[in-house]
Amino acid sequence: MAGKRLEKMEENRAKLIAAARKAFAEKGFANASMDDLTADAGLTRGALYHNFGDKRGLLAAVVEQLDGEMAARAREIGAKSAGNGEGDIWLALLAEGAAYIEMALDPEIQRIVLLDGPAVLGDPSQWPSQNSCLAETRKGVHAMVESGVMKPVDIEAASRLLNGAALNAALWVAASDNPTEVLPKAIEAFSLMACGLKAEP
Repeated sequence: MAGKRLEKMEENRAKLIAAARKAFAEKGFANASMDDLTADAGLTRGALYHNFGDKRGLLAAVVEQLDGEMAARAREIGAKSAGNGEGDIWLALLAEGAAYIEMALDPEIQRIVLLDGPAVLGDPSQWPSQNSCLAETRKGVHAMVESGVMKPVDIEAASRLLNGAALNAALWVAASDNPTEVLPKAIEAFSLMACGLKAEP
């Protein structure tokens, strides 16, 4: 019985997140009403309060889901750029950073994660989903420092700076008046900054 109840709760959470994701992308956080969200999910306001506390809590869940998808997509793109050689993990790092920044052009990501997210939830570098991105960056930086691909730099410092540079570049692209014009500038600057950490051949 408890298993069934838990299953139903998970199902309700998933329905609310899906409905909120659609509404926040189309209308923005401020204009998406709780009644619309719950009606689209076929649930009551009580279900929203029970699962997320309030609309802000629901936004946090949507941002976490999207941020996780962004990180996975960036890793996948990075992995395709990497072969088996040590130099290829460097290419993977650059491709991953560029891919993350480029996602700022995706209308759903732009509105929910990069515009409404910081406005409502505060500093993105403090979000739990960003901590998992940082953990992945840390792993890559550690491997590159150990193998001599990257200069013998402090791993934590390099990881935070690389992670922060990609995040802030994406925020800049999303908030600019002309994102497509800003994007190549952001990616080029990110790559040049990152290259300062690369060991001399």
